[in-house]
Amino acid sequence: MQKVSFELSGEFVELNQLLKLVGLCDSGGAGKVMVASGVVKVDGKKELRKTAKIRAGQQVSVGDVKISVDAA
Repeated sequence: MQKVSFELSGEFVELNQLLKLVGLCDSGGAGKVMVASGVVKVDGKKELRKTAKIRAGQQVSVGDVKISVDAA
């Protein structure tokens, strides 16, 4: 499993943007398609809301990649 840390600079980041910012997809639009396909989990539960607000302390996983979101 690959672990990625993301440092949050504001209150939250939208899920599709997070996927783009950590390099799992090329654009926010591609991130939306990824979320819609059902492969993204937030805190262990499948997340289908493309612009779900991800806050510090949450875990996002896509396949064997786990992203931990940390406060700046």
